[in-house]
Amino acid sequence: MEYFVFPDFDPVAIYLGPLAIRWYSLSYVVGLLLAWRYCLRLAQKPPHLVTTEQLDDFLTWAVLGVILGGRLGFVLFYQPAFYLANPGAILKVWQGGMAFHGGLAGVTLAMIIFARRRQIKLLALTDMIGAAAPLGLFLGRIANFINGELYGRVTDVPWAVIFRHAGDQPRHPSQLYEAALEGLVLFAVQAWMIFGPWKSLRRPGLTTGIFIGGYALARMSVEYFRQPDDYVGEGGFLFLGTTMGQWLSVPLLLGGAYLVWRAMRRPAEGK
Repeated sequence: MEYFVFPDFDPVAIYLGPLAIRWYSLSYVVGLLLAWRYCLRLAQKPPHLVTTEQLDDFLTWAVLGVILGGRLGFVLFYQPAFYLANPGAILKVWQGGMAFHGGLAGVTLAMIIFARRRQIKLLALTDMIGAAAPLGLFLGRIANFINGELYGRVTDVPWAVIFRHAGDQPRHPSQLYEAALEGLVLFAVQAWMIFGPWKSLRRPGLTTGIFIGGYALARMSVEYFRQPDDYVGEGGFLFLGTTMGQWLSVPLLLGGAYLVWRAMRRPAEGK
């Protein structure tokens, strides 16, 4: 069987003189901008607990939370020994190395501080950010595919891809699986919950719970097809063949289930 051979894409999307803008960086910028615009759209829906002006102000906080949290999460969760020995490498974000769970922690801390300072109901803010986050996740996974990184395990399925720098064996294009589940499917489910009969924004915490719980299920599922990071555990595997990504998703799954349960027990807000 002939398999698709992954082309040698240039990791740089745009050259502006001496400035090189990489696909990964571009996905972050575009993802954050799209998420911000979508949040502004959501702010126009009842119960109007967060204003468009507040969302404008939060954009900078979100950028810092995602980038700093994502980088520190990768350093602490995946390669602490390497970065302890090479602390200067922590700042070399352009070389790759971002963790979703760290980015989530970073932006969550940013939301907590911002909500307290602006006297906003925290779960109303997290609902909007959670509803828009899959847009960035989708673009980020597409950038992973373009970079030929975070590829899947060896397989013989007809749609397998050969990533030459990983050898000549066909592999699952797990980046596209994640883009579909964490991005498109999760975004569609939340949009249906918000704009459909559920009107989930009227129940603070419901949309947040769906997002983090849905992400956890998607990530834990795709980890069975994704090549684990070989610098974690034994060849990337931990207890009973599990991966770091799966273990880090367990608290999200439990937390998401709790938030959904809590939100459904309370009366809807607004008219």
